[in-house]
Amino acid sequence: FICGTQDIHKELEDKLSTFLGKEDTILYTSCFDANAGLFETILGKEDAIISDALNHASIIDGVRLCKAMRFRYSNNNMEELEQQLIAAKEAGARHILIVTDGVFSMDGVVANLPAICDLADKYGALTMVDDSHAVGFMGKTGAGTHEFHNVVDRIDIITGTLGKAMGGASGGYTSGKAEVIDWLRQRSRPYLFSNSVAPAIVSASIRVLDLLKESGELREHLWENAAHFRARMEDAGFTMGGADHAIIPIMLGDAKVAAEFAERALEKGIYVVGFSFPVVPKGQARIRTQMSAAHSREQLDRAIDAFIAVGKDMGII
Repeated sequence: FICGTQDIHKELEDKLSTFLGKEDTILYTSCFDANAGLFETILGKEDAIISDALNHASIIDGVRLCKAMRFRYSNNNMEELEQQLIAAKEAGARHILIVTDGVFSMDGVVANLPAICDLADKYGALTMVDDSHAVGFMGKTGAGTHEFHNVVDRIDIITGTLGKAMGGASGGYTSGKAEVIDWLRQRSRPYLFSNSVAPAIVSASIRVLDLLKESGELREHLWENAAHFRARMEDAGFTMGGADHAIIPIMLGDAKVAAEFAERALEKGIYVVGFSFPVVPKGQARIRTQMSAAHSREQLDRAIDAFIAVGKDMGII
């Protein structure tokens, strides 16, 4: 930041770099800003971006700001990704960047990073992952989807948030090679023309990294909660989306059904939100639930019992 970087900010950047297995890290006021300030800074009109169709809105907006050629592939569809890589090569792209969410937040689906990395190697492309919904609990140490998939050294750029598992407030970051991060410090507009992350948030995130290093108990409890919730809901007859993640959507299809389900659940003391078009594709309305390590088994069962009662009343199950 122009005039706001303190020692504590550098400490967090260093800790994040070590935690994620990257050379350097730059902090932003949000991951939205990190994504918005990435692509147009490092890519030009001679380059190409190949983006997953279900990537987060911040990636979409960041790509729109960039002059690079744009290609898109269907969610986690590796055949289409390869076709787009070939198309980018044929278009004469100087550099190609494959861009994906580590976890697709509306679906709880984990990106197929091993296959993406294989294709990147085959066609000489770079890889970028927004791991906002994974860093802090996925992988052996909680480093995220690149650790979960054992491709730590094959992902070139990682963006993420401090506002979820890393402290629950705000703030974001980009991690990668030292040369890339240094260039972002010199040219990335959201970094240069924004306030620095509040020191209190930085301190909380440093403490989270220390806790993750000290113990995996919270991560283990989160996975236990996710497995329990999914198993009981599927046994009750609900159609559940996603896999291998703490985001577990209840798939309902119709937007009106999802809205009514949320209203009835609230009447039973359970607050959830129905998502429908344009947030998710038409005909794929859902209730997105997200497990927490702070949930007790009793709290989960209370929510599940309420969902089952509402599902039966509405004829869903």
